[in-house]
Amino acid sequence: MIREDDINALDGKLLDALTTIVSAAGAAILAARAGQCPTWTKADQSPVTAADHAAEATILDGLARVLPGVAVVSEEAALPTADLGDTFILVDPLDGTREFIAGRGEFTVNVAVIVQGRPRLGIVAAPAQGLVWRGVAGGGAERLRLPAGRPAGAADERRPVRTRKAPGTGLIAVASRSHLDPQTEAFLARLPVGERLTCGSAVKFCQVAEGQADVYPRLSTTCEWDVAAGHAVLTAAGGTVMTAAGGPLDYGRTSANFRVPNFVAWGDPAAPAKLGL
Repeated sequence: MIREDDINALDGKLLDALTTIVSAAGAAILAARAGQCPTWTKADQSPVTAADHAAEATILDGLARVLPGVAVVSEEAALPTADLGDTFILVDPLDGTREFIAGRGEFTVNVAVIVQGRPRLGIVAAPAQGLVWRGVAGGGAERLRLPAGRPAGAADERRPVRTRKAPGTGLIAVASRSHLDPQTEAFLARLPVGERLTCGSAVKFCQVAEGQADVYPRLSTTCEWDVAAGHAVLTAAGGTVMTAAGGPLDYGRTSANFRVPNFVAWGDPAAPAKLGL
């Protein structure tokens, strides 16, 4: 059993344990997709499926065993209103539900460990692609080729990932497929963008982390569980995530119902200053 004190050490044993939980959740999603997989509409008019619930149950069960007593905030569970403490976990059991319903393979499973309001560890798995991105603050980021359901130690491939230095012109921007808004379009219009990629889910953070893109802005409201794991991976790979005003992005804001009003993710932390933003 891994105890809460191990979070601050952020050793490989904890990272592997959480990766194995995320991999099992990915297998639960694929199993649900192979069946009828009922879909419902939530009060906020967003979709949710049986796969979301299956993945969440798998993750919550695993976290209760691996990190007993650590608070968990998950998209489909009732949100806590009490103080979360210095350390808690953010979970999006199926990020990119619209892509999942549409039959695209871009959906992800996101788990992040938050310490004192900042993401310290993050795991983003794309079960349909057999890929996992993960990172630890100050410890680097990597991509695993890991078929859903396998433990972390059974990865077929493991390689480090790193952001790239932003070019002066011809930036590669990545934007949401389903949630592109006028404010984000206006922001992108101010940049010397040479190519734009569209994608669903937290895969966009991973594209920036791997140096496939330079910037990922979202200037409309989203939720902390959508962002935290990708934030952790990108930071570990050398990038940064900030508010649209250029400030730090903090987590655990119960008073705001865990809403994130906006953010901009950069592969090159020096890029905003270089571009005069």
